[in-house]
Amino acid sequence: MTDLREHLWNESVGPSDYTETGERYRDAVLEQYKLCVEMADRVSARRTNANTFFLTFNSLIVTFLSTALPGARRDLSVWTLLPALIILVSACAAWWMLVRSYRQLNRGKFAVIGALEERLPARAFYPAEWKELGEGQDWRVYLPLTHVERWIPLIFIAAYTLGFVALLL
Repeated sequence: MTDLREHLWNESVGPSDYTETGERYRDAVLEQYKLCVEMADRVSARRTNANTFFLTFNSLIVTFLSTALPGARRDLSVWTLLPALIILVSACAAWWMLVRSYRQLNRGKFAVIGALEERLPARAFYPAEWKELGEGQDWRVYLPLTHVERWIPLIFIAAYTLGFVALLL
């Protein structure tokens, strides 16, 4: 992987291009930093909305199936249930991929934020906070949300698969 700083800084623009003191340059870096932090926050909000959608969808499906299927169990064949299982598992797989994609996107955004902080007086947000949280290595200090998020679609896949097998027996 290449060093992010190679791609982040525009070498043709420096403090002297703004003013002789570089004050406007520092202000520009700060404004870009604020924008990056805001965009990272927006990605997190979109991620929450996506998780809420999939969790609600799957909860409704489980509720529907648990109330509708017990009485209709004798009338259902494998060929009736299999397409539904494939659709539900596919939706959960898409959810899992979405969680993974948001994790990758956030990783990139936080790396850029950390690199921008190198030009600011304090590096409080990315390296300092992340170090304080043990970089997510010890769940007793900090359990990254993604570690929890990625299990939920897999739990629904297991529930749908077990339910399918139970209906066949």
